[in-house]
Amino acid sequence: MKSQDTPFEGGPMDGRVLPVLLGMTGHPPKTYRIPVPDPHGGPPTVLVYRRVPGGRSGRVGLVPRWTYRYDPQARPGGGLAWPWSTPRGGPARNPDDTGG
Repeated sequence: MKSQDTPFEGGPMDGRVLPVLLGMTGHPPKTYRIPVPDPHGGPPTVLVYRRVPGGRSGRVGLVPRWTYRYDPQARPGGGLAWPWSTPRGGPARNPDDTGG
């Protein structure tokens, strides 16, 4: 698999450059989650970084470089959000309930 050295901005990773695996489209993932272990043995803290364009190339419309920017308000949980899924924090609906 290909990787690209990607800089990180803000948060604890500010100024660091890490190799990030590229997907099938040649782009790094939109979000990058870094679990940081708790020194006291508790649950790890998850740092969330979002992908933003880092600069333009000489070609029009291409974004060859990406940067990850720290997002302190992001929820550390991930996963896919399917349209038929129950909203997080909402009551679960019984699929066998006919409503009457």
